Amino acid sequence: MQTIKSRKHGHSRFQHHMSAALATMLLPLAAQAADTVPPAPDEVPSGPISRVEVAGKTENDFKAERPSSPKYTEKLVDTAQTVQVIKKEVFEQQGALTLTEALRNTPGVGAFFLGENGNTNTGDAIFMRGFDTSGSIFVDGVRDVGSISRDVFNLEQIDVLKGPAGTDSGRGSPTGSVNLVTKKARMENFMGGSVTGGSASQKRVTADVNQVIDAERGISARLNVVAQDSGRAARDVVNDKRWAVAPSVGFGLNGPTRVVLDYLHVDQDNIPDGGVPTVGLPGYTTPVATKPELNTAPRVDPKNFYGTDRDYDKVKADMATVRVEHDFSPSFKLHNISRYGRTSQDYLLSAFLASGANVDTRNNGPQSDWTLVRNTRTVKDQTNRILTNQTALTSMFDTGSLRHTLVTGIELTNEKQITYSLTGLGTLPPANLYNPDANVAIGNFNPTRTGAYNKGEIDTQSLYAFDTIKVGERWIFNGGIRADHYSGDYTVVGAPVTANGATTYPVTHFSVGDTVYNGKLSALYKPTTWSSVYVMAASSKAPPGSSFTVSGNVNSAQNPIYDPQETLTYEFGGKLDLFKGKLGLSAALFRTDVENEVEQDPVDQTWSQTGKKRVQGVELGATGELARNWLISAGYTYMDTSIESGRLLTANGDNALTYTPKQSFNLWTSYQLPMGVKIGGGARFNDKLLRGTDGAVGTPKYTESYWVFDAVASYEINRNIDLRLNVYNISDERYVASINKSGYRYTPGTPRSASLTANFRF
Repeated sequence: MQTIKSRKHGHSRFQHHMSAALATMLLPLAAQAADTVPPAPDEVPSGPISRVEVAGKTENDFKAERPSSPKYTEKLVDTAQTVQVIKKEVFEQQGALTLTEALRNTPGVGAFFLGENGNTNTGDAIFMRGFDTSGSIFVDGVRDVGSISRDVFNLEQIDVLKGPAGTDSGRGSPTGSVNLVTKKARMENFMGGSVTGGSASQKRVTADVNQVIDAERGISARLNVVAQDSGRAARDVVNDKRWAVAPSVGFGLNGPTRVVLDYLHVDQDNIPDGGVPTVGLPGYTTPVATKPELNTAPRVDPKNFYGTDRDYDKVKADMATVRVEHDFSPSFKLHNISRYGRTSQDYLLSAFLASGANVDTRNNGPQSDWTLVRNTRTVKDQTNRILTNQTALTSMFDTGSLRHTLVTGIELTNEKQITYSLTGLGTLPPANLYNPDANVAIGNFNPTRTGAYNKGEIDTQSLYAFDTIKVGERWIFNGGIRADHYSGDYTVVGAPVTANGATTYPVTHFSVGDTVYNGKLSALYKPTTWSSVYVMAASSKAPPGSSFTVSGNVNSAQNPIYDPQETLTYEFGGKLDLFKGKLGLSAALFRTDVENEVEQDPVDQTWSQTGKKRVQGVELGATGELARNWLISAGYTYMDTSIESGRLLTANGDNALTYTPKQSFNLWTSYQLPMGVKIGGGARFNDKLLRGTDGAVGTPKYTESYWVFDAVASYEINRNIDLRLNVYNISDERYVASINKSGYRYTPGTPRSASLTANFRF
């Protein structure tokens, strides 16, 4: 057995956008920056008043006051970082069903990467600001396990943290994280639900019931359920079938000690999507000179399915959570969460590589006879487990004229993952390129574990402290530090080897371990009570082997001989809460440098950590109420990405990062009319995506930019029932939603489609 142990104990266009954003952000602030700010006309009291106390709700269906994490003690307007909260009212109004669909409400974030060669990403493969964020998805502050597609039926809101999240949550993506905030038992009685039908035989039912059991003792119970069996409007054969149940029981919800018990069970039985050949797309040329007819070949129908109806994606997930909150006093509070989670995924997809050798044009015969070899059988037989306990203490106190809000915490986490290799996947006949048949016989089909597997276990102990210091009424300073001590143990058992009548399994063992430190520092100035200007700097680190990927190859950053990937982000921004806090505006300039990337020296061919990547840009946002009954959620981002040191990554040779749209825009708005009628709609723009390079010939080097427009209309029949009609992609735009690294395959965007939902509440 082999054992490997760790040995370690300015761009002009960007400046133009910076200037424009600064002007947009600072002009309204400058007008209010005087030390003495006169009240607005509607706030001037009339007549002698000795004391006035006003309690009003400024939050609306679209705008949240603050993120859910106890580490963020201030309102969004006083938080020195780009943090977007997507409330359930937004994605419910849009008819969004999955996390990937809900994240379309934040610019520049999406599932743009389909996979590498024959492998297809499963679940929520999210890119954010140039980097894969799929491993930085959390549920109520705890890292979620498994690469699955997450439903939004049990979500109250989604907190999108942009910038390094290392100080907040430890290892992870260098450019942010996503936290899913679940529905919990509350002290009120209500019943609700929905029934949805639509394009592609969509069928979906949800229910949400909350019942107060003992009002005096603060005991309440809540149950959320969902059942769905739907195709996809963009695809044939692909199917999303799932059911889930999420009970929650709360004790002492109206007292100083609150305990909430949650459980989530998810069962999915889907037919996965392997994408469509890029034959005929703009930029496609023949991969081999002997088949020039491919240069003028038409596109395949984007609905074509090249797998079989025996492909499967079976997921079972269970998550048990205990939350304890205790108020020792108004200025000293405890927050504790314990969780056990288990996710298993059994997945088989008949994928393909549409290379020159695999596309048979029958010697330039009729296109109706052309075929595509589908011999890339993609499988995953994987189980993830997590056991964690997190404790945070929040204390508020003064030192002289300084007002402190100190959050300290400890997190203990054990994570396990095991992935088995399979054999007996069978063989498939070639598919007709323009008219594939999913109902075909599979020869020698008998999926069986081979005895080879990869197994990993990671133990992490974390300590952190955040101190928010208020100086007078104008200044807020925040500093945070986090230490993560992790140790990982990996075992790789290879395919069986038979020699001299004996069968053996080669075993390689990896051990990793280190302590990494991350920090965050910010200063925020408040020209008025409803505005702020801030600067922030923060770090993040991703050690090798800390995300269940480890390698003994010297060209892999996951080799334990290397140091952690290091990230440093700077952000300068401003925020405004207008109309008595009903509308929030934000603007931010950011720069993120990611260092310690593994690169090969072109002279001596040695490998070292000399690579450096950069993402910089501007992000603008608006969320809330523009006028009475008129809600809006909008965002724009411009990202300038580059390789500062190291080899270029893009297939077309541009010095930029892959799967990262340079410009992105999203808008959703709705207006409440009289007589129970509500209308609304939205627009999404994504710039072109540059794909990676892996030696593929003839495939498109990038995807084209696109606009998509959606609409909604709802009618309230009575106080208990309303109907909502959603129409997607009104202009029936044909676009590429994601593309794989080689460019052989892509995921088509959803064509014009519709759904009708009946919502019930009692």
